Amino acid sequence: MRELQQAYRQIDASLFRNSLRPVVLELSSAQSFLGRWHAASRTIEIARSFAVHHPWTSVLEVLKHEMAHQYVDEVLGEPNAGHGAAFRDVCARFRIDPRASGVPDSRTPGADEERVLARVARLLALADSPNENEAHAAMSAAQRLMLRYNIDQAAAASQDRRYGFRQVGRITGRIQESERLLGALLVDHFFVDAIWVPAYEPSTGRSGSVLEICGTPANLEMADYVHAFLTHTAQHSWEAHQKAARTTSNRDRQTFLAGVMLGFRERMKHEHTAHEGEGLVWAGDADLKGYLRARHPHIRHMRHQGNRRTQAREHGKQAGRDIILRRPIDAPVGNGGRLLPPRSR
Repeated sequence: MRELQQAYRQIDASLFRNSLRPVVLELSSAQSFLGRWHAASRTIEIARSFAVHHPWTSVLEVLKHEMAHQYVDEVLGEPNAGHGAAFRDVCARFRIDPRASGVPDSRTPGADEERVLARVARLLALADSPNENEAHAAMSAAQRLMLRYNIDQAAAASQDRRYGFRQVGRITGRIQESERLLGALLVDHFFVDAIWVPAYEPSTGRSGSVLEICGTPANLEMADYVHAFLTHTAQHSWEAHQKAARTTSNRDRQTFLAGVMLGFRERMKHEHTAHEGEGLVWAGDADLKGYLRARHPHIRHMRHQGNRRTQAREHGKQAGRDIILRRPIDAPVGNGGRLLPPRSR
């Protein structure tokens, strides 16, 4: 309950500019709904089982949904507005899910996006080739395909791009340099924007930060896959280096992992230069930046401070330069073109 109360205050300050009067927050045994705003008693009710057993980001989105009802009722002075025009306008302004369910991240790629992701998955399957040149060409073709697709989508000014968000990776108490570098890499090369946000794990009571990425459904799918792939591959590379170097130093581990991300970033910059030489220039997505700012008005840009050059860092960079994106091993055949298996949450 303490975390819920703190979240209410933070959302009121960041989204609603402290315009809401404090309410009673209640965890109930309700099974028929996730959250509910009671105007008469000035209570926001959240289903206890939902709050305890679902990702905290889902709980926060439901809380935002109910706070939007409170805003329409008490600030705009439109009681009984339900999910009408006034409520939808408020949700659009603050990038809150207007649906009654309130559960976030249910957006799935559209038909065109599914086709693109299916082609990318096939190219990444070719990257499993034992021939290094063929594998590199397949990875480059996959990136070129996503680049061309995003350029074409941005050029279709009349098309309203759908944006969503998801949180990737683990909740961490201290954000490591490798994690910051990975987040920046996704922003620079995989058509998403990202921000570190506060996170909470109700089942353990653990608090920390988690990386939130924003973008179109297809780009979220790709960036999520890349994040998981690089995290796993970097750890696997460290374990191989650890055996060869006979080291157990955690400092060496963190420095090595940061080196992996720097090395892969060098590889991606080389690809970026090659694509620009082909006339494929990505100018960015101003609407996406607007979406992120609307979700998080008080943005803190991701920053990282580089560690001093060490042997472990240089070994990591070399490992990163050698990484080739490949199809995920556990991706089932006939997975609808998804790069990732169906999400359990």
